[in-house]
Amino acid sequence: MDPAGRTAGKGPACDNESEDPMAERIIELRDITKSYGQVYALGGVNLSVDRGEVVGLIGDNGAGKSTLIKILSGVVRPTSGDILVRDKQVNGWSAARSRDAGIETVFQDRALAVQQTIVRNIFMGRELTGFMGWLKVNKEIEEASRLMREIGFTSKVFTPHSIVGQLSGGERQGVAIARAIYKQAELIILDEPTTALSLTETAKVFHFVRQVRASGRSILFIGHNIHHVFDIADRFVVLDRGKVALTADRSAVKSAEELINFMEDVAHPGGLPGLREAGEAEQQAR
Repeated sequence: MDPAGRTAGKGPACDNESEDPMAERIIELRDITKSYGQVYALGGVNLSVDRGEVVGLIGDNGAGKSTLIKILSGVVRPTSGDILVRDKQVNGWSAARSRDAGIETVFQDRALAVQQTIVRNIFMGRELTGFMGWLKVNKEIEEASRLMREIGFTSKVFTPHSIVGQLSGGERQGVAIARAIYKQAELIILDEPTTALSLTETAKVFHFVRQVRASGRSILFIGHNIHHVFDIADRFVVLDRGKVALTADRSAVKSAEELINFMEDVAHPGGLPGLREAGEAEQQAR
């Protein structure tokens, strides 16, 4: 990254928007603010996600990531600013409008019923029914198998009848992603999807994410481990104290260490506790 461009929105490595004129924009946030009384959680955030890309959102604790996720998912309305879906402004943003836009969020806890099967978790609350409300069990099994293949469940050990509680952490993340795709997701928000996962399980999550991207869907990958975000994202957005400090394409950033240095040197001149330690621990584990 060009040191001369280490300010938000300036320099060749710090473009606020994707530069591909042919890209289909799934969602765009313009000058989004969110305040709670006199306290601003977000102050003029600009963010866009195009079809078929993985955007990595990073920032220290308290940077505003959680608030941004809640706004994207429609749980919280912004205080001001515009939300555009496929270049059309949406008024009255809500959870229903977010779902209609094809946005689904997989939170850290994944909200899975671990005592139930994969197929039950995928269709829970949105079951396929036929005459007189009878469940289309065979159709659900067929669709669950297709979804598992689509996101990259290659092991024959697992079937739609496998109990989720018997799956590893990475595999459970895959079930949650499959459920989001069944709900017609075009943009899947993954909130800290690799937290507390081993390198092997993290690799499984990366495989699922790449399969989703290959299908033409988009991912907003929120992570605290900068090395994980660097390894998977096509574009990086650094959020700092409620504002976008940096947006950079993958080609403009040489290493995860460069992202960490930016966050330490610019976003927080005094340094970001935990970022470098997490990166060093990751490097030692490799």
